[in-house]
Amino acid sequence: MTERPILFSAPMVRAILARTKTQTRRVAIKSSTPGLVVPCDFDAAEAKLELENTYNGIRYWKVCPYGNNGDRLWVREAFDFLPSGGLDEPQACEIVYWATGSHEPRSAPSGYNPMIYGHEKVRPSIHMPRWASRITLEVTGVRVERLQDISEADAMAEGVHYSLLEKIQAGQDRWARHAYKKLWESIHGPGSWDLNPWVWVVEFKGVAQ
Repeated sequence: MTERPILFSAPMVRAILARTKTQTRRVAIKSSTPGLVVPCDFDAAEAKLELENTYNGIRYWKVCPYGNNGDRLWVREAFDFLPSGGLDEPQACEIVYWATGSHEPRSAPSGYNPMIYGHEKVRPSIHMPRWASRITLEVTGVRVERLQDISEADAMAEGVHYSLLEKIQAGQDRWARHAYKKLWESIHGPGSWDLNPWVWVVEFKGVAQ
């Protein structure tokens, strides 16, 4: 079993905690990649994708960076350190999780000095260390597909949210896909949905800590 970090935004962290998010999609092949590559075959047992360079026909494998079934992902999210032990317990601190506004007591490893973090601010998720993470996920499935091939059920498994009015306007049979399109473009920029890239589809479940 291998552990890897993975970044999630605050809304997605809340969806994971609410157990409404059990999938994530990440770009596997960018359409702007020089020497455009196209999928040839996917080996689910190895979670890797066989690719072919369209210019010279060379074939190679691309391994999923998010692991395979049974591997674990620890979530990085926006956070902060707050010292709590004073000079008597210099490693004692609280971790502030901005997605939920909650605080959890932790003991920082010797390489960290919580005393230097004496004021609150949002620290980017990319800087969260493993010991401060509160969410661990187990990978239960990996596959490759085009972004726009997402089904209504899978869009719901992405943890999307929508108002009742927006559901009515989008249609009851496709509101989740429409919501996911909006979510994707909020992360990757306008027009990114229309590029329809190949994506890693990672399914997961929460692990008690």
